[in-house]
Amino acid sequence: MNVLAGITGSSSGGLSIALQTLGADYLRMGQEMGISPDLLHRVAVMAAGGFDTLPHCGAIITLLAICNLSHRQSYLNIAAVTMGVPMLALIAVITLGTMFGSL
Repeated sequence: MNVLAGITGSSSGGLSIALQTLGADYLRMGQEMGISPDLLHRVAVMAAGGFDTLPHCGAIITLLAICNLSHRQSYLNIAAVTMGVPMLALIAVITLGTMFGSL
């Protein structure tokens, strides 16, 4: 989902493509492994939000234009906040979900 979100530049676009294509398989595999559908959904949504702010994302381009900034001036900060922090949160949710079940 992360890769699809990066390609489309949209977390909702990547999520909808992935779930329409593989959602039933993910749900079946999760049920076979005893993973709660709620946890699967939470992880899917968080995973789709990791790479949706790559430099070609329309929202990032608009933000930079409004703030009169270049990618060079601000993209490291944007990447840390919109990709780094969500990836750490995703790892934490997967770890806690694996240890304790649905959160």
